[in-house]
Amino acid sequence: MNTETALRDALTQGAAALDVPEDPWSSFTKREKTHRRNRRLRFAAVAVVLLAAIGVQAGVVPLPGWAPGIAIAGRQTALTNAPARGSLAHDRAFQDGLRKSIKDVEDPGELWKVVSRDKIKIVYAADVAGHRLALALVPLRFGFLTDQALIWYEGPSGANPSAMNEAGRVDGGETVVTWMAGDASAPGIVVVVAPPASTVSVSTGFSYTPAGKVAHGKPVVSPGGLAEVPLPPSPFDPGTTITVTAGGRTLFQGPAAGSWSGPSFNGPGDYADATGRAVSDAALTAMLAGSSFDRATLRQWVAGALQDARLPAAGTTVRLPWTGTVNGRPAALITLQPRGGGVLAYAFHGSVTTYREDLRLLLPAAGAYTRPIAWRMRAEGKDDRTDQVIVVTPPGTVSAKLGPTPLTLDKSGAAIGILPSDAVASVTAYPSGASTPVPPFETDSGGLPGDTPKTRVVE
Repeated sequence: MNTETALRDALTQGAAALDVPEDPWSSFTKREKTHRRNRRLRFAAVAVVLLAAIGVQAGVVPLPGWAPGIAIAGRQTALTNAPARGSLAHDRAFQDGLRKSIKDVEDPGELWKVVSRDKIKIVYAADVAGHRLALALVPLRFGFLTDQALIWYEGPSGANPSAMNEAGRVDGGETVVTWMAGDASAPGIVVVVAPPASTVSVSTGFSYTPAGKVAHGKPVVSPGGLAEVPLPPSPFDPGTTITVTAGGRTLFQGPAAGSWSGPSFNGPGDYADATGRAVSDAALTAMLAGSSFDRATLRQWVAGALQDARLPAAGTTVRLPWTGTVNGRPAALITLQPRGGGVLAYAFHGSVTTYREDLRLLLPAAGAYTRPIAWRMRAEGKDDRTDQVIVVTPPGTVSAKLGPTPLTLDKSGAAIGILPSDAVASVTAYPSGASTPVPPFETDSGGLPGDTPKTRVVE
């Protein structure tokens, strides 16, 4: 054996004795195949769950009765924990029949199904003022979501449960629920259902005081958390205000939810003619003196303002302090003043057929026509709040400020300012120094203007 052969054999034996690991690439490919197979299995399982969840939420796949739901609203309250009230509170046959007749609730793109008819709670049931009414707490489910709703059902007095129709709905966690029906030729009714330990006051009729507040009629007070107050016939909503108190706290204050059936009309103009709210041609001519503003549009907007304020044209002074454009559309500021009362300012923009009410504000009579007035704007065609503020100044104004910021007035005495939607500021006109707070966005326009701090300038 020569030296070269001996060296080769020694190296071969030494290499055989070493612990050399397996080829790393080969090991990686084997492991990756295993991982890919596991990932495919996990992905398939997740996909099945997601598809099932989507199917359940969309209502295509039924949810098992044992599966828990995700509660999004509704809870037991002092209102819903109380025994049923009303003249039919002990009519078990009617209540059982109503539970069987209650339908699933349809919302756009959603079908909320009744979870269990045995769990439907009748909160109130009565024959009152020609109506058979029932208020029920209904447990609902839409896919994985659960909810409770307080739902009114209405029919003619003495109606069978199958003849009752849904007539209003609020969240199941509300502690005060109202219902109103009125008519131009027959008596109406207001029903308020509140916790048994509360006191309900219902006032009908109102006036706009010179001090810039709303004065309500003498209230009808009902203890025990239940009020059933008749309303006289009227061609328009007489302005009903409800206050519910308990233990020194105010649980609710505002208008009743419901409807008022007046004379037949096709729009505010016809409504004004039928209820004495039409503005005479002479009055329109006087308001439009020197203005090219569309006559029909102004008539419609004035009628809409009178309707919202629940005021007749007779005895109400109507003025047109400003016309211009807002977002490229015709716009106007209109004021109403009932005889001896405060001044209501309304702002509109749009056309005779399509328009938006941008402002309704009650002002004290003193100095009302020399104040600058401002209102916040929502996005055109939407309900989104913007930072845009429209400012209208009185005649004789040389300059104006929105808070500390100077404004650039156009020829009509108006300007567009910028103010964060949640900021507080006043607009001031010079040289008079007259100032008016910029009202916040109004979130509930169903009541009387001036009935809340958001629609008046005095505390």
